[in-house]
Amino acid sequence: METKRIFSIMTIFFICGLLVTVSSPVTASEVFKVDPVHSAITFRVKHLGISFVHGRFNNPTGTITFDEKVPGSSSIKVSVKVADIDTSNAERDEDLKSKKFFDAEKYPVISIRSETFRKVSRDIYEVRFRLTLHGVTRPLTVKVRHIGSGSDPWGGYRAGFETTFLIKRSDFGMTHMLGGVGDKVELTVNIEGIRK
Repeated sequence: METKRIFSIMTIFFICGLLVTVSSPVTASEVFKVDPVHSAITFRVKHLGISFVHGRFNNPTGTITFDEKVPGSSSIKVSVKVADIDTSNAERDEDLKSKKFFDAEKYPVISIRSETFRKVSRDIYEVRFRLTLHGVTRPLTVKVRHIGSGSDPWGGYRAGFETTFLIKRSDFGMTHMLGGVGDKVELTVNIEGIRK
């Protein structure tokens, strides 16, 4: 009889434990550190109105916090150094880093920091963020695609995101050679992150 009583009490404790576990909120937020080797911030801008010059900023850094169940708790923080600009032409790169364009000495970093994160379809999110460029910070709203998530061959877990959007460089005080170099710049931010 005593054995049955003890067993019943243990069963009740076990069931209560399960109920607490199931009812407790579980956060699905995951933090991913930007993998600079497999991430890229690229751009293209018109040259003389007849073609495009393409370039990229190497070695992006930052983190992405991602929660598929509660998208509002997700966030993006990414930055690059102006000194890491690469247009496959050293002379042009130095010109772009000069005071005429990016002024890398005075404004060494370009950064993106999200403010809101809202899911709009299966893998598309509307993200409002603040872009700081050339000493000017402006709000932008873009569509970000969650490309995918999964394990890598080295025991880690990764997630990928991409967005493409247009800015006007004149909005950020970059007005040199607006006739020869286009005002509109198309930026693509492609980030692969490793779960921390």
